[in-house]
This record gives sequence, C-alpha cells and structure tokens, in this order.
Amino acid sequence: MKATIKIQGKQLTVSEGDVITVNRFVGSNAGDVIEIKEVLMAGDGENAKFGTPFVDGASVSAKLLENKRGKKVVIIKKKRRKGYQRKQGHRQELSVLKIESIKA
Repeated sequence: MKATIKIQGKQLTVSEGDVITVNRFVGSNAGDVIEIKEVLMAGDGENAKFGTPFVDGASVSAKLLENKRGKKVVIIKKKRRKGYQRKQGHRQELSVLKIESIKA
C-alpha cells in the first residue's frame, strides 16, 4: 500500500518499509514513534482514496531511526577587485524515519 503524506511542508509518496530523510523533529529521540495524520492519498490502483485535502481516519506510523546532520553547504560571496570575500558554511539538522504502517 502506498500513501502520499504532507510532512513539514513537503509532500512525499511512501510505502511500508521505506526510509526517508526529513528536517529534524525538535524534541524527539531515536526510537520514538511519529504518527502522521496529514495523509493526502492512501491505497493502490482502484482502491486509492483521495482526500479533500486529507483522507479521514488515515494515518502513517513512522519510527525515528536517528537524528543526524547533512552534508556541509559552503556559501562564498565575492566582489571582484574590491577585496571583499566572505565564506560561510551550513549543515542541516535531519531526522531519518522508517515507515512502519499505513492505515487507510
């Protein structure tokens, strides 16, 4: 069974057993179970249910595997012939989720 969910402002199509990476859930630790109620579509083929905007009674259960940091993104600003250079780095805080069950 597949489901399209809305999580942290993004839409993802997932099925049971998928491992997804999203922005970090604040205050959650590895091993926590996260219940996602914003399900836009659930089911396969002709058995699919579409919500307006969400499917009533549908939910997706996911287990938080780990909290980690993404790859470093380096931002460089430079103005030629002016002696102006700035270098800044950023690492995004991420959570890795494993989809355990889809209830439609």
